[in-house]
Amino acid sequence: MLPAMPTQDTVRQRLDETVAAVRKKVTASPRIGVVLGSGLGGFGDTLEHLTKLPYADLPHLPASRVPGHSGNLCFGDVAGVPVVCMQGRVHYYEGHSIEACVHGARTMARLGVKYVLLTNAAGGVESSWSPGDLMIVTDHLNLMGTSPLLGPNDDSLGPRFPDMSKAYDVSLRETLNAVGAAQGTALRAGIYAALTGPSYETPAEVRMLRGLGAQAVGMSTVPEVIALRHMGVKVAALSCITNLAAGITKATLNHAEVEEVARTRREALVALIGGWIAEVAKLPSPEAAP
Repeated sequence: MLPAMPTQDTVRQRLDETVAAVRKKVTASPRIGVVLGSGLGGFGDTLEHLTKLPYADLPHLPASRVPGHSGNLCFGDVAGVPVVCMQGRVHYYEGHSIEACVHGARTMARLGVKYVLLTNAAGGVESSWSPGDLMIVTDHLNLMGTSPLLGPNDDSLGPRFPDMSKAYDVSLRETLNAVGAAQGTALRAGIYAALTGPSYETPAEVRMLRGLGAQAVGMSTVPEVIALRHMGVKVAALSCITNLAAGITKATLNHAEVEEVARTRREALVALIGGWIAEVAKLPSPEAAP
C-alpha cells in the first residue's frame, strides 16, 4: 500500500510558507541554485555577501542528521551572480517523506532559480575508477521505489507526466566539461543509480548495477532531479566518487571515509562550481530560449 500522499494544496501551501519565511530575511533573487552533498558543503561558505538561513529556522525544511550535511540555505554571489545553495540535504532513509526530501529543491525553484547543479558523494561501480574522481551525471536509474510525483498532480508546479528523456541538460553538462578542461580538472561521465540506503550495497547488488549500466551509486539526487524537471528547472549533477563499491574494493565501507575523500576535493570542486556558475549565468533564461 502506498503511504498517504500530501494533497496539491498542502504541497503548494508548504512551499508558499517556506518562500515567505525566506523573503522576510533575504531580498536577493537567485537565478542559479546548487545542492551540496555529503562533505561538499564548503562551497556555500565561499559565497560573497553570504547570508545563511538554518533549515531549522524555516518552515517545512527538516535538518539532516547525517554528518557532512550542515543544513543551511546559503544566499550570496559568485562573480556577481546571485546564487542560493543548499548546504546539505535530507534523505529518504532518515525517515522523511519523499515530499520533504525535495522540498528544498522545490523552494529554490519557487524563489526563481532557473538552473540547478546537484552534487553528491557516490560509490564507484567501475573498477578502473578511483576515490576522488569527479563524474558528470549523464542519466540516472531510479531504484528507490518511489517518486516525489506520486499522488495528485499540481498543474501549477508542472505537468502530470513530465518528460525525462533529457533530465540532465546537455548544455549544462558541456559547460561543466569546458570549465573542468580550462581548470585542468579531469571529469568522468556516467549514469548514477539511486537506492534508498542507508546500508551500502552488497557485492551482488553492485554486479546488478554494473549490468544495468551504472557507473556510480548513491542515496540521493534523483528525487530532486525529478521534482526540478517537473517544475521546468534545467539540471546538471556532479558526483564525487568517494569510495569504490562493495565487491570492487576489499575495504570496509564507512561514512567517515566518504566525508574525508570529499574534503580532499574541496578546492577543485569550489573552483569548478564557481566557474560553472559564471558561465551558466551567460546563458539565456529557459523562457527566452528558442
